[in-house]
Amino acid sequence: MAGYSTRVRSDIARWLQAGLIDAATADALTRDIEANTRKSLSFGSILAMMAALLFGAAILIFVAANWDAITRLARVAALFAIILGGYVGGAVLKTRAHAAIGEALWIVAAAAFGGSIALIGQMYHLSGDEASALVTWGAATALAAVALRSNPLTVASVGIADAWLFLKGFDYYSRSAFPHAFVVMAIVLFAVSFWTRSQAARHLIILSLLFYLVLLAGNHATLPVAIPLVIASAVLFAAAVFAPEPVDRIVQLGGRLPLHALLGFLTGLAIIQFELADESTYNSGFGIASVVALAGIVAAIVLAGRESRGLRWLAYLGFAFELAIIYVVTLQSMLDTAGFFLAAAVLLGILAIIIIRVEKRMKGPATGGATA
Repeated sequence: MAGYSTRVRSDIARWLQAGLIDAATADALTRDIEANTRKSLSFGSILAMMAALLFGAAILIFVAANWDAITRLARVAALFAIILGGYVGGAVLKTRAHAAIGEALWIVAAAAFGGSIALIGQMYHLSGDEASALVTWGAATALAAVALRSNPLTVASVGIADAWLFLKGFDYYSRSAFPHAFVVMAIVLFAVSFWTRSQAARHLIILSLLFYLVLLAGNHATLPVAIPLVIASAVLFAAAVFAPEPVDRIVQLGGRLPLHALLGFLTGLAIIQFELADESTYNSGFGIASVVALAGIVAAIVLAGRESRGLRWLAYLGFAFELAIIYVVTLQSMLDTAGFFLAAAVLLGILAIIIIRVEKRMKGPATGGATA
């Protein structure tokens, strides 16, 4: 995005010098570019954020290490001082043009809140488990993201929700019901991401929903989950390809909805193939799923591969996976170890030739707008 805005600014200057636009139009265009340019973090800002996180962790560890030597009132006051100092200090720095450091302090405050839940719960012997603590922590972080309109806090709240899904989905702490509530969390956080202008959070939420569906397929009926996922992904891919502008105005994913849709399509078909695979005999259902997967990969490259390098590489990985699983299911019992390596070498060679030829065609005319 930064490179695009730089090119547009240079074009505006060139248009103004050539007399194609007047000074007022040039000024209006420049202001619009500045208002809509997505700010990126510099390497120094990233280091500052990491330093702030380490500093916050050091404070929490110091408090925890000296827990018995500190009075209860001092413990609670110290923890709340870290939280309040992080949020207030971050807000002050944001207003003084130190956005990255301010956001880092907000992350420190959110992390301190999570640590405070554990320490205060231990101090007062509060009932509850780690999953419940994660829900409280995530809700508080999401509220802070809304109040402060913070992109990083929104991403952090999604990460906490993912941690909750992981713990509940794999039953690390208790045998409980499947975490269907994650769908509600994802919807709420997706809505929050529009308010906080966090495109990264929206990407992470979509990937998290795919992980949720994989868990759901593994814990419940596989095909009733995988087949709708394949169909929905194909529909979203078609919508994103044939009506890109209106669709992206709704989801605001920077034109990367086809990439997510292809990942969902391949994930659903992989679930189906694992369900239908039979190592002893060739399964017709598995064969149909494999044909659909290969046809979908080809269609994705033809329809959207030129515009997205990331989509092409995902398609290549999907193609390689299909070759591998087809071999394992249909040919493995027929070949010995030497034959396996020979077949693998041939398949990889074929894949390399296909990728080289596709990349050459994609680098033909009108490839200047390819994106990641």
